[in-house]
Amino acid sequence: MKPFDYFSPTDAADAVRGVAGNPGAVFLGGGTNLVDHLKLGVVGPDLVVGLAGLLPAGIEELGDGTLRIGAGVSNSGLAADPRVRERFPVLSQALLSGASGQLRNMATVGGNPLQRTRCVYFQDVTTPCNKREPGSGCSATGGWTRYHAVLGASEHCIAVHPSDMAVAMAALDARVRTLGPVGERTIPFVELHRLPGDAPERDTVLEHGELITAIELPALPLARRSAYRKVRDRASYAFALVSVAAAIDVEDGVIVDARVAFGGVAHAPWRAYRAEEALRGAPASDRSYRAAAEAELADARPAEGLDGGNAFKIPLLCRTLTATLRDLAGEDPR
Repeated sequence: MKPFDYFSPTDAADAVRGVAGNPGAVFLGGGTNLVDHLKLGVVGPDLVVGLAGLLPAGIEELGDGTLRIGAGVSNSGLAADPRVRERFPVLSQALLSGASGQLRNMATVGGNPLQRTRCVYFQDVTTPCNKREPGSGCSATGGWTRYHAVLGASEHCIAVHPSDMAVAMAALDARVRTLGPVGERTIPFVELHRLPGDAPERDTVLEHGELITAIELPALPLARRSAYRKVRDRASYAFALVSVAAAIDVEDGVIVDARVAFGGVAHAPWRAYRAEEALRGAPASDRSYRAAAEAELADARPAEGLDGGNAFKIPLLCRTLTATLRDLAGEDPR
């Protein structure tokens, strides 16, 4: 591990100044991702700026029904909050499907969406990786691709985003509040993450030194009927092969509205707008659910690889969405 300096700021603004003023500086929150990368040599910052105790660690209900979740709230704390469990069960389920209890106790709402890919080539500093070292090449292309993208990839990177929480946030029309060198701003969650394009080293639209301070969940009545389904190689502590976050409103057997997002298939949490459009006004039936999945996956491009590739993700995701929506339409928790 490369030696680094450590700075303990007095408040969030002081932390932002500390990172923004040093191109080699990084924030340290719960550390569940950064510490791994420090040990592996994936990152080698000159300065680490600690955030312990600086960010809001509560959940506030605003006058319009929005839940404002402080960036310092732990994943465990958010999953257990009664308002989240009742009004946004998809989010609670997504959080509880990620990592282990010990990690969820440490991981924070502000840090979780910013975790980096678990691509084995990104984490192996002996292999070329455009995300880790721009211009060096993508070892995953033609390599081991079972866990890699089928949507939104580029010739420069086929890695996927690992967060379960972020998939649910994308489906729920969440908003991200930040504090940066030029002040505060609000970003729709679906616009936070970037697809790789020709700059896969940039995971998000955040500027250097910009800090997430809160995430807001707007009132969304149909989210009471929502669920998260994750398909993985083992039952616990594994990243998604595919995952689905879905919310649905059904009246008299017809889908009035829907929210859908996919995980494990793209460089960012994938909001399935085509699937949502196909679902609205359609009968609540397996045929409609499959048609919605097929509409969303029309542009999917699986990767070939030494392990047989990941074309299996396309039918697997279709079946996962169908099963999730079937369960939601068959039982109304309200």
